[in-house]
Amino acid sequence: MAVITTSLDQGWYWKERDPSVFSVIDEVGSVAQGQRGWTPAASFPSEIHCELIKAGRIPDPFKGFNEHEVQWVGEREWLYYTTFDLPQSTNVPQDHALIFEGLDTVCDVYLNGVNQMLGIDNMFKTHTLQLPEHVKRNGNVLLLHFRPAKLVAKALEHKYGRVRAGSANLGDPSRVYLRKAQYNWRWDWGPELLTCGPYRPIKLVTFHARITSVTVCSTWTASHTLDQLRVRVDVERLSTVAHVLSLVLKDKSGTVLMETRDTLNNPWDNINQSKGCIVRELVLWDLAKRSIKLWWPTGYGGQEIYHMEVSLWSNSGQVIDSHTKNIGFRRVNLIHEDVNQPDRHGTGTTFIFEVNGVRMFMGGSNWIPAHSFLTELCTEDYRAWLTLLRDGNQNMVRVWGGGVYEPDCFYDICDELGILVWQDFQFACGVYPAHADFVENVREEARQNVQRLSHHPSIALFCGNNEDYQQVLQWGDVSDLPSRTIYEKVLPAVVSEVCNTSIPYHRGSPYGGQGWDTSDPTVGDIHQWDIWAGKERPWQEYAFRNGRFVSEFGIPSFPDIKTVDYWLDGAVEERWAQSKLMAQHNRAGSHERRFAILMNENFRVTSDLEAYVYNTQIMQSEAASLAYRMWRREWRGKGKEYTAGALIWQLNDCWPVVSWSIVDFFRRPKPAYYTIARELKPIAVGILRTVSQNRENDRPKQFYEFGAFRSVGASIEVWGTNRTLERVSVHLELWCFDLLSDWKHGGRTGYILLPNQSTELLSIPCPCPLRPEGATTAVTASHSVVVSARLVSTEEGSVLARYADWPQPFRYVDFPDPGLRVRVAGEEVTVEVERPVKGLFLTVDGADMEPAKWSDNALDVFPGEPQTVEVRGLAGKNVRLRAAYMGCERGQVVYGGENDSGISELR
Repeated sequence: MAVITTSLDQGWYWKERDPSVFSVIDEVGSVAQGQRGWTPAASFPSEIHCELIKAGRIPDPFKGFNEHEVQWVGEREWLYYTTFDLPQSTNVPQDHALIFEGLDTVCDVYLNGVNQMLGIDNMFKTHTLQLPEHVKRNGNVLLLHFRPAKLVAKALEHKYGRVRAGSANLGDPSRVYLRKAQYNWRWDWGPELLTCGPYRPIKLVTFHARITSVTVCSTWTASHTLDQLRVRVDVERLSTVAHVLSLVLKDKSGTVLMETRDTLNNPWDNINQSKGCIVRELVLWDLAKRSIKLWWPTGYGGQEIYHMEVSLWSNSGQVIDSHTKNIGFRRVNLIHEDVNQPDRHGTGTTFIFEVNGVRMFMGGSNWIPAHSFLTELCTEDYRAWLTLLRDGNQNMVRVWGGGVYEPDCFYDICDELGILVWQDFQFACGVYPAHADFVENVREEARQNVQRLSHHPSIALFCGNNEDYQQVLQWGDVSDLPSRTIYEKVLPAVVSEVCNTSIPYHRGSPYGGQGWDTSDPTVGDIHQWDIWAGKERPWQEYAFRNGRFVSEFGIPSFPDIKTVDYWLDGAVEERWAQSKLMAQHNRAGSHERRFAILMNENFRVTSDLEAYVYNTQIMQSEAASLAYRMWRREWRGKGKEYTAGALIWQLNDCWPVVSWSIVDFFRRPKPAYYTIARELKPIAVGILRTVSQNRENDRPKQFYEFGAFRSVGASIEVWGTNRTLERVSVHLELWCFDLLSDWKHGGRTGYILLPNQSTELLSIPCPCPLRPEGATTAVTASHSVVVSARLVSTEEGSVLARYADWPQPFRYVDFPDPGLRVRVAGEEVTVEVERPVKGLFLTVDGADMEPAKWSDNALDVFPGEPQTVEVRGLAGKNVRLRAAYMGCERGQVVYGGENDSGISELR
């Protein structure tokens, strides 16, 4: 009598549709008849490019120019086929259903040679096929016919009209008509690979009665205490054999905290053999009296998870079906309140995430799909990615609207690690349609996914779209956005119905200002693309281009040189920065000009590829860390929470590429990953140097006079930030080093860092050597001075935070030989220097250390202050350590392997 669930993950075959065969149903017969064309699937779930690669029929599209060689795959029709048997029967009436958790994307489903049973056009939905009464006991034939999304989308475009959808490098505009991952059509960081296949599991469910869905929602009292757990249970049954529903809440030790039972009766007593659907809402009251522990984001408390079991019982006391969910209790609010004390942008309103009554600064990343072929990802891949994010002191991830609703394991891991999730609905950069069929398709898609995700304590926000409002405003030639009805009516209604008030909804990202003014820094969230894109401003202006919440910003860089060599695939003639093959793996719009502007403004021109790669990484690292440092400073306490969060674009890649990611496709962190991690530590310190302008048309505030690297003066401001909810007593140690002499100057002062905000510490003229006696100009010598700050715990004496401010632009800085000394002991690497060193980036050469896991990297190191970092798994390995730094951008070996003494000096 119990529900039987069978995974259909064996015995699959695939082939290209043969247009000479009149009916697609007739193609299946070729298997039994031994005809050619059908190939056993290498894995399941499956994606057709992966099958073709594993069968040796297409090259790796991530290498060389191979992306162009496989475009035909997305223009063909593909078939998948398997057979299955039904479970052993009983005397009780049974029903059978096939559950398709994800079919990508336009797919017709056939069973036993009968005409089409399902027509599917949405990869984001779960589809259920109730099997007919004449289904066979054994040898049922399941055929999936995938039609090319590219051609279907163009046909829909012909029917409904061509619209605007992003720029030239964001895929063909016809993509908006299909509910398919939009990045498949190409993006400014990804290839055009139009996938297809059964990319998520397919299951056969046999039942007399079953639980079809469980939706969970916790409620809170007016005084912000935990009140109720509301659980909606949908039950499908054939007869009155299903009698009782039970709900049990357990803690992590298995102790039962609460339980309730509900009898299913009367309305269904006379149904006999007919199918019916029952909806029950079970309520557990008085949770506040049950010592329920709250779930907290990382850095604020524990991630307490409870186990909820919903069971369906027969009238004879047997369990027919059960669903288990891991849930957590937390209250999240999105605070929009008036800003009464203006900042540089004015007043406006806040955009603050409050969890369990605590207002929190959100520091995190945007997430794109971690592979162009989603079937190549497993649970451990998601765990590795999200652990990197958590270990980088980030507390929020934004699941971007041009990818997919991620699998359950993604959100389970976020729950476990304490990572808040900003979840976009899957719309990105386009004028989406709003005809009736499309809207209803989206409504069901939203309902399914909100129901699936709403029990996760990590879900902090549902957001209507990515940049759809903004794109229309930027273009200026689009009179309306039809999909407003989706973002402003359909989606918020679904979220409200499923979640009540437990998860906030935001119409779009960015969104906020009057008349959709998505760039208004005083309202809502903004995407800060005036730097790199848009107005192409210097990265140093991040300091002053904040908003109430910055949900996108970033600068691209090259990945690890080993990743570059992967896509070069031995093509040494293409191993230079502006080669054709480098352009193939750089999709950013106008990247040639934009890289040239920022690189030429800040770094010395080089033709050495390793040096160029390193410089782009330092550029990204300096820019991103400046943004986090300055915007976190604007979290100034109650009433002055001028910037409440920053999410960098982007954490990850979907293929090997030059992009905005701070960790490349092979999970090799770039320098920016580490510098951002330091900026987001519970305690951080910042310095801002303001250079006095000699003339009104001098360089921006952080630059010395253009061309001469001279100025009449400079000042520094120093502040600390404290994420904790307690006052923290620290000593500020401030040391200044002259790069052109042995002069140094320093001191130590005690301060109290106020809880959950930034605290201004000091503002002084930048210390520097005295002017030579008899000097006739007023030029300051601070142009060669590096200012280093440390915050040291008053109680424990431990270093809580470090930061160093260097003169800019870097191309004018004469970086000295640091006299680098490296010591390796087990898994610890210690570095010390005789002169200051900037951007010391250590890498490991060794196949068994790929990718190496460093506790910190991209270091600024000063005389008398050695730094020790851990490299997990280094002990006993035969590896070499390389070090690159400003002045030695190409890098060199600093530790040679198993025969090394463990000490290396470079002079």
